[in-house]
Amino acid sequence: MTEIMIEATNIVKVLGEGAGRVNALKGINLSLRGGELTLLMGPSGSGKTTLLSVLGCMMSPTGGTVEIRGRSTTGLSPEALAELRRKHVGFVFQSYHLFPTLTAAENLRLALDVCGESSRRARVKVEEALATVGLAHKANSFPRELSGGEQQRVAVARAIVGAPSVVLADEPTAALDSENGHHVMTVLAEIARDPARALFIVTHDPRIIPFASRILRIEDGRIVSEQQRQCPGTVHTLKYAS
Repeated sequence: MTEIMIEATNIVKVLGEGAGRVNALKGINLSLRGGELTLLMGPSGSGKTTLLSVLGCMMSPTGGTVEIRGRSTTGLSPEALAELRRKHVGFVFQSYHLFPTLTAAENLRLALDVCGESSRRARVKVEEALATVGLAHKANSFPRELSGGEQQRVAVARAIVGAPSVVLADEPTAALDSENGHHVMTVLAEIARDPARALFIVTHDPRIIPFASRILRIEDGRIVSEQQRQCPGTVHTLKYAS
């Protein structure tokens, strides 16, 4: 069995105060292992993005613990959390978040600059990441010169260029047509084969279910079921107590 990259234990998250107080997460337990592509699905307002933010150290839980590669995030300063996030977590967003005045290679290089990567090694990593997503020939292209699918693949390359332990993706195919969405998911599924990396995708898109090794469903802040896809066409469903 592969290593656990992120483990969340009894995660509770309360948002807002007073009349606007919302219990967004209600005792979530979750492990993300290397070599797995896990989907988190559920209706709007069920807590999907909140859980993604807690796992990615962008939001602290109200209760419970998160461990990344065995290190607890509890009590860490904002600076220490940011360092942990830079070292171990890559993000892919629905809207790409590429800098329009930078080339594809420069967008990746910026991510490495933040981590203090040396220039020579950074250049090699950028080339390898773009090759992984099939865009080595687009290294000097600006976002406006790329299709939506190509921009998202550049965003994927940026997420993996620093060799994170986990890649968290928020609706990565929502803005894409079927063909480009398929291309992006093919790239993500191949990346997820690496036992040193876990992929966790929040999505409403049923088209990407065949790419998953595990599917979690969340409702009202609780994970209510889990499907293990052991091989194509084989799904085992576990129901959780409400």
